[in-house]
This record gives sequence, C-alpha cells and structure tokens, in this order.
Amino acid sequence: MHLQDLVFRTGAAVLVAAGLAACTTPQPPGRPGLHIPPPVQQPQAMFIRPASGTTIARFDGVRNKGLDIAGNAGDPIVASADGRVVYVGGELRSYGNMVIIKHNETFLTAYAHAQTILVKENAVVRQGQKIAEMGKSDADRVKVHFEIRKNGTAVDPEPYLSGRLQQ
Repeated sequence: MHLQDLVFRTGAAVLVAAGLAACTTPQPPGRPGLHIPPPVQQPQAMFIRPASGTTIARFDGVRNKGLDIAGNAGDPIVASADGRVVYVGGELRSYGNMVIIKHNETFLTAYAHAQTILVKENAVVRQGQKIAEMGKSDADRVKVHFEIRKNGTAVDPEPYLSGRLQQ
C-alpha cells in the first residue's frame, strides 16, 4: 500500500511541476497562448468638463475660442480644476455674466453666460465645485461658454478635458 501511495504522490508532483513550468515558460513565437495585456492606463485629465450638457459649438480659434455646452437654466457650472477666482462680472461684451479662474501661472479658465454666480473674486475653488448656474446672459440660448487660456491665448479645450494634453 505504501508503494502505491508513493507512486501516486510522485505522479501528482510531476503533474504539478509540469503545470507550473507550462505557466512560466514563454510561448514560442507565432504560437498562440494565453496573453493578458496589462491594464490600459487612461491619462489623467488636467481639467474636467464644467457642465454635463451636449457640446453645441466647438473651438475653431476664430469665431469660437472655446466650447459651448447646452443645458437648462439653473444647471450647475463647476470649476474645471483647482484655482483662485480672479474675475466675476458681466463687463466683457458678448460673454454675459462670467467667472474666470486662475489655475497656475500658465492656465486660466473662463465660464460665460451664467444666470447666477456663486463665488466671489479671490475665492479658492476646488475641481468639481459648483461656481455658477447656467443661463443665457448675453446669449441666444441657455448654455455655458467655456474657455481654457494658456499663457493668455485661447486653446482647444478638448485635448485638456480628455487627458491627451497635460501642459
């Protein structure tokens, strides 16, 4: 009986060893095998979308220096990134009531056509914090006009919102 037990255990050990070797031995080229790719890391976007509505106009650098996002009166407008509010007002022609946030020495974001503004100049805001409510001040419809300015120049927000551009 001991001999059968020894043979059984030896056979089982050989099978386990062969199984482990098969798992750790690289497959020859051209031969299909189990391949689990590493998880794809999505780049972290520097900015988030300031409103959840549909994009109704995109950046073209001439007529539109940002994105226009549709919504309903009173829908939230949120800070796209952490920063300090540097402007609150309605003096800029064709922007209506707006908020401008300085994020660092390079980037500013602007949020135009607000119905209600919930922050004051010099306030520190966090990404995702509600800063205003959507409206149609100086606009043909309810929307938020959103701009990202890099060193004072309007840039296409889409690559920054998707994470394709970081600086």
